[in-house]
Amino acid sequence: MDNNAHILIVEDDVKIAALLADYFVAAGLRVTRVADGLAAVEAVRAHAPDLMVLDLMLPSLDGIGVCRAVRAFSALPIIMLTARVDEIDRLLGLESGADDYVCKPFSPREVVARVRAHLRRAAGMAQLAAGAPAAATAAAAAQAPQFQVERERMCITYGGVALALTPVEFRLLAELMANPGRVYSRQQLLDCAHEDQRDNNDRTVDSHIKNIRRKLAARVPESECLQSVYGVGYRFELPPP
Repeated sequence: MDNNAHILIVEDDVKIAALLADYFVAAGLRVTRVADGLAAVEAVRAHAPDLMVLDLMLPSLDGIGVCRAVRAFSALPIIMLTARVDEIDRLLGLESGADDYVCKPFSPREVVARVRAHLRRAAGMAQLAAGAPAAATAAAAAQAPQFQVERERMCITYGGVALALTPVEFRLLAELMANPGRVYSRQQLLDCAHEDQRDNNDRTVDSHIKNIRRKLAARVPESECLQSVYGVGYRFELPPP
């Protein structure tokens, strides 16, 4: 899956770059390091890495510029590193093209875990794009219960059993499930939950998420699908097969 995957670290702080590299190598990953934005774009072209860990503040071209340049020719997963929580809200608003955001100071183990999660997701998408054999696909479906979203009926099922969701809970969960791994701010989720803007308190999202988590836990007890991103909001991760 992620054995010997190639990770590009784009970070001008030598200590942080070295720390991440040490953890990635210990996890069995290959690493290339660059320290400025323009070099990052060229490194993606030259080495075709499997994933990029990208600092926001860089010489020559910042992380947002790197994301936009790379997205013009590559769909590789990008995890953005930022020094302040409030910057993540700005990044989300700019839709920079990153797949995930980590705020400094961070746990290197958490970054490794996120890298592996994105590599698994990318590998699964590649397999689907290549077209898995029908028998293997059917066997996998039989072994692993799946989420199904039926927007016309405002219904989400897992393993064929419907979750008892309110209309607002349905809209929130359906939006999160449409983009696994994407970080949504509370305001973005609030806009999704109440299209008429009648509720301006984004903390009500926390209450809805709490209820959705409880209902998910009853169906998928071994996995925490709805994950909090400290100071920002939430993301949905598919449960393991």
